[in-house]
Amino acid sequence: MRYFSTRGADQLLSFEETVLAGLAPDGGLYIPERIPSLPANWQSAWKDYSFVDLSVEILSLYISQEEISRAELRELVEKSYSTFRHPDVTPLKKLNDKTYVLELFHGPTFAFKDVALQLLGNLFEFFLKRRNARKAPGEKPEKLTVVGATSGDTGSAAIYGLRNKANISIFILHPKGRVSPIQEAQMTTVTDANVHNLAVRGTFDDCQDIVKTLFNDREFNATHRLGAVNSINWARILAQTVYYFLSYFHLRKQVPNPDEVEIQYVVPTGNFGDILAGYYAKRMGLPMGRLGVATNSNDILARFWKSGAYEKVDSSAPAPGGSDGKQATDASGVRETLSPAMDILVSSNFERLLWYLAFEGAAQGEDVVERKKAAGATIADWMSKVKSDGRVQVPVSVLELARRDFFAERVSDEETLETIKYYFESEAHYIADPHTAVGLCAARRVAPQNPPQTRQIVLSTAHPAKFSEAVTRALQGSPSFSFERDVLPTEFKGLLERERRVIDVEAAQVDLVKKVIENFAEPAGEVGASV
Repeated sequence: MRYFSTRGADQLLSFEETVLAGLAPDGGLYIPERIPSLPANWQSAWKDYSFVDLSVEILSLYISQEEISRAELRELVEKSYSTFRHPDVTPLKKLNDKTYVLELFHGPTFAFKDVALQLLGNLFEFFLKRRNARKAPGEKPEKLTVVGATSGDTGSAAIYGLRNKANISIFILHPKGRVSPIQEAQMTTVTDANVHNLAVRGTFDDCQDIVKTLFNDREFNATHRLGAVNSINWARILAQTVYYFLSYFHLRKQVPNPDEVEIQYVVPTGNFGDILAGYYAKRMGLPMGRLGVATNSNDILARFWKSGAYEKVDSSAPAPGGSDGKQATDASGVRETLSPAMDILVSSNFERLLWYLAFEGAAQGEDVVERKKAAGATIADWMSKVKSDGRVQVPVSVLELARRDFFAERVSDEETLETIKYYFESEAHYIADPHTAVGLCAARRVAPQNPPQTRQIVLSTAHPAKFSEAVTRALQGSPSFSFERDVLPTEFKGLLERERRVIDVEAAQVDLVKKVIENFAEPAGEVGASV
């Protein structure tokens, strides 16, 4: 299997090159040259598989054994998920007869990002170790400088996946004052020498733009050999497809007449990586209905499915003010909400879906290679318009294709609080974090229109203890609720008082971030493969 950019199919990369490169030189995102089909007997052969077993089977469809042998892949997967607290890794929990939550927060940092980033950290280490083992005695080893932006959970998950790994430095940018106290503490209390936290005065989108600019700076990238941990890295999407399969098999064991049931996944969505993994699973052959995109008031995706306009600011609405978010925090229109990991204007991974829609909408009579090139040119044009004009309007045919596989719902802060309270007071007595609550609210809203055989699986993306303000605010009137007793894990106690190490960046400027990286990161040495 080889990989190419969403903005041009000329250069094909191996899996190793794709993982180490992160972002394509033309600014596009890497996608596989084809989406593999599942083995004919997958339903019977895989039905009792563990998360590790399923990971090996699914990842091996995308990774040549010439690159990573099956034995090496299993070792990598076992090492990655040995750090999780639950034996199922991502357990499925029943809330009622029609609604389930897929808990993705049982990793080291209590967030769904651990599923991908524990594996990605081990892949980085594996590839570097193998490359350096091939070098002549005395030859300078290859190093990797990992740079990422976080709205909360990616940062700590990446840090925990890469801390103290040989020949790897990691620099994580977060918007100063715009992540939860627990999220900030999880990042900044890691004092390993190779870990560097940058608190940037700006928004998450500012941080993400800086990271993309660094990757597109060919000289800087070559000097420091940048690696990506954000969901622009293909390995993250691939790792996340696995829990869709696991939940499918676990649900079938919990319902009568499983062959008659249709699953509807509803996903709290910011950067579009988590739900994109579900799209890949569906394209591979996993049975499911339309995927539900659940957004907060930063609703670029919900607005796209309504109108076909992918635009940073809603052109049909009055100038943004403080409505259902806490406030409109800046001129760019990012709203600070109770679900901060979704407080973004542009969803980076959406570009990957747009490529498939553009490819499918291309002239069917053309050669596949020509259709790929045409799709790449279309995406390059659309993304250029988003960058220059802040918006692009896709053709009606493309919007119809998007609506075939997805629907989208927008959820306010008020509805988020009401949903947390509703499920706590329900028979399930379930405490959801605000991002999960966004998904649960969207699912509950569309449930009356679903056929009776539909079962909803809402992806639970973070432990509620990471968002104490929202959970406590939602449940403050409930006499049976105690945050410390019902929510707070032992691992979080005393976290806010620990020693911290963080670098303040006074403005969202690329040059300021470059200076920090240049001060702490060594040059990467000779690069062993062309990317």
